[in-house]
Amino acid sequence: MADSEQRDAKPTAAGEDEERPRIKVVDRRWWKQADESDSADASGAEWQPGKPTYLQELEQQIADKDAQIQEFVGKYRDASKEFDEARARLRRETAREIERGRRAVLVELLDVVDNLDRAIEAAGSATSVEALKHGVELVRRQFLGKLEGFGVTRIDAEGTPFDPAVHEAVSTITTEDPEQDGRVAGVVNPGYRIGEDILRPAVVAVAKVQTADAAGPES
Repeated sequence: MADSEQRDAKPTAAGEDEERPRIKVVDRRWWKQADESDSADASGAEWQPGKPTYLQELEQQIADKDAQIQEFVGKYRDASKEFDEARARLRRETAREIERGRRAVLVELLDVVDNLDRAIEAAGSATSVEALKHGVELVRRQFLGKLEGFGVTRIDAEGTPFDPAVHEAVSTITTEDPEQDGRVAGVVNPGYRIGEDILRPAVVAVAKVQTADAAGPES
């Protein structure tokens, strides 16, 4: 009798378990989802992203920016290399231009040297000093003409007002003419310009009116 009751009670207990409601708990924390996705991948199940979408977008933006930075760095290196090559090429071309200009000047001056040699040869057979002087003057004029061809001109200083930007005074000459006071009375070495710039100032003596105080008391 007891065994029969027990057999009858078992189905009743199983039926009671089926009637109880089942509660399923889902952990929606993203790191838990990542763990679950990793375990799902290991088990062969379909992969589910474990990070939020906005993090994936940020990582993709960072990767894109890194690629752009590398591209810009490469372009900068190429541009820097081209600039260095252009600068070196410009220096070489400038050096060649300077050398060509220097050679042209020397060739022009060699003509003057040739004429000086001729003047020296003529001096041995010259019958008068005037002929020798004339030959030297011709060479001098030729040389000044060559200088003018290069933009070098002589400064006319004699009788002009003293200008420290153009003249270099080395002495003074006493004068009684007030109009000559402060003017160039003599040229020791002529000055030259090259274009608008002073190549060499003229070395001059400046006239100065002597005052009564400077002359001293009369006897």
